[in-house]
Amino acid sequence: MKTHSTLSLVCKGSLLLLDRPRIMGIINLTEDSFYAASRVRDNQQAIVDRAGMILDAGADLLDLGACSTRPGASPVDPALETERIVASVAGILDHFPKALISIDTYRADVAKAGIMAGASMINDIAGGTLDPAMHPTVLELQVPYILGHLRGNPATMQSLTDYKDVTAEVFESLLSTAIQLQNQGAKDIVLDPCFGFAKTREQNFEILANLRHLTRFGFPVMAGISRKSMVYKTLNINPEEALNGSSVLHTIALTQGATLLRVHDVMEAVQCVRLWQEMPSLHPVDPLR
Repeated sequence: MKTHSTLSLVCKGSLLLLDRPRIMGIINLTEDSFYAASRVRDNQQAIVDRAGMILDAGADLLDLGACSTRPGASPVDPALETERIVASVAGILDHFPKALISIDTYRADVAKAGIMAGASMINDIAGGTLDPAMHPTVLELQVPYILGHLRGNPATMQSLTDYKDVTAEVFESLLSTAIQLQNQGAKDIVLDPCFGFAKTREQNFEILANLRHLTRFGFPVMAGISRKSMVYKTLNINPEEALNGSSVLHTIALTQGATLLRVHDVMEAVQCVRLWQEMPSLHPVDPLR
């Protein structure tokens, strides 16, 4: 396995070093994502403009999703999801040819279409549990794969939060799947505990408090906390008011060893990383030493 200091992802033939935390900016191509300001749909110029804004703010990656996975969400028709993804990837790369794009989907066919259109990686909240073709597709394409943890599906997941030990069960599930994929030939796997997916608010905080333990096995770890209910429900506000709380939890995630932050607000997340970098005593110890 790669060591903490040499973690990297091979994206479209280039090496994205993970020697410092990286920022993934969110672009939602849906009408019902939980945070309205992240939605950009059926307007290619608006999508390109959003991508440019996110890149200018300092994002290392764009995360493009065309099917909402918020709690209770109904699935989008696969053909429509594919159409949205392919058109948006092509439009963004036409204007920003060096942009690294992640396809946020749990459907293998959508993921493959996005990669064929020029995207760089796959972000699967379900970790392959919602489409048996996902892992074979990842192995075929040999692109970085963000392996998420989910029980059920977005419509049912919030009723599936009964764990004996949420941290142990989520981490064990992620690690066992990642090692299995690695043994089959997958090269670049990122682990995502998927805050808010089949976890209660309290369970989310428990996982965050223990996130450093997930970083000790040589896999990069992503934290997707931005404006989620663990922020706004705790503070009794709405997602539009959750920027400050998100920044606080992003800083905690960095201290816990997160390598990637998936965020709505790129400039503020970049500032979190920059300030965190000035505090060497907070940097996680190399987990393999």
